[in-house]
Amino acid sequence: QVQLIDSGGGLVQAGDSLRLSCTASGRTDSNYAMGWFRQAPGKEREFVAAVNWNGGRQFYAESVRGRTMISRDTSKNTEYLQMYRLTPEDTAVYYCASTRGPMSIIPITASLYAYWGQGTQVTVSS
Repeated sequence: QVQLIDSGGGLVQAGDSLRLSCTASGRTDSNYAMGWFRQAPGKEREFVAAVNWNGGRQFYAESVRGRTMISRDTSKNTEYLQMYRLTPEDTAVYYCASTRGPMSIIPITASLYAYWGQGTQVTVSS
């Protein structure tokens, strides 16, 4: 059974940096994409960033591009989301996700992901 455990959220101030982590258990290989989504109060879940199976390709939402870096360590089945220059608009519950198997594209749609973490709260104060 595949499980994703995401962590690293917290309360920070505007302008601070934060790194989220997500570790996958129950997987026997690394041939799958991983991504991050977030959901702010009263809003729908939105795509943040995704990375392909070996970390060689990434894609970012426009709202975080240039101040966010997604990466993964296949030896640890772990992905990371490093965020810089956080603003109150980044406040949300952040969810990591992984696809069931390999994909020829970097998925940015939630429906393409099979497994989800429980979410970690990020709160940015002004």
